[in-house]
Amino acid sequence: MLHSFDSGRWPFCHQPLILITLVNFFKIVQVSVYHTPELAPNDNLPDCAIAIDVLRATTTMVAALAAGAEGIQAFIDMPTLMANSESWPADKRLRAGERGGSKVAGCDLGNSPLDCTPEMMGGKRLFMSTTNGTRTLEKIAGAKTVLAAALTNRSSVVDYLLELNPKTVWIVGSGWEGTYALEDTVCAGAIIHSLSKQLGQVYGNDEAVAAESLYEQWQSKMVGLMHVASHGQRLLRLNCHTDIEYCATLDSVPVVPIRTEGGVFRKL
Repeated sequence: MLHSFDSGRWPFCHQPLILITLVNFFKIVQVSVYHTPELAPNDNLPDCAIAIDVLRATTTMVAALAAGAEGIQAFIDMPTLMANSESWPADKRLRAGERGGSKVAGCDLGNSPLDCTPEMMGGKRLFMSTTNGTRTLEKIAGAKTVLAAALTNRSSVVDYLLELNPKTVWIVGSGWEGTYALEDTVCAGAIIHSLSKQLGQVYGNDEAVAAESLYEQWQSKMVGLMHVASHGQRLLRLNCHTDIEYCATLDSVPVVPIRTEGGVFRKL
């Protein structure tokens, strides 16, 4: 169960954020959720930071690594991606670029997790730049541990957090061009809900209660939530119906992308 507290009593609070306290065998973990990367602080980085872009960057990262990609490098702009990928053998690289929901010209892929087949991904390095998700990964790059989460790998992320037992955790949603995204918040709520069940008690402010409540309200109808979310509607106009159904599936992929040396994401 999630219990609210007065965040004004916590001197280390940043606003706006969700701050929750997880108590497990007397060990306290501080978890802060930010709706967009712009809202995350520039200092006091956490022990573990988690990027969420349900539609679709982090969902695609999970799918790519599950399909056998050697690694993933994320870039906030296309020129940097193109320059860095040139040093990689052409038959061992894939360039994935997306802007506004559509594939960038000159790239092998856009941002669809359904393109991540073993035949396409096996043994290759994925160089990736998207409208929202890669900005979030850049924002949290300085944290000690950086993960990518989606609805599809929620349970695996929670299991890893319980094993890692970090003192501080950020969950940062990607939003849409600096604005709030419903699907990223429901994913954060799904993580909070699962942690709460595992740990017994979770203490949080009103936003934390709202995030978990959003998940509890929609957990059996995630596709419906995607259809009312503004970015979901944007993808529907691009005929990405199957993508939305895939991204709305809970706990379907047992892979956690983790940032390793050189900023390369690999699977745990």
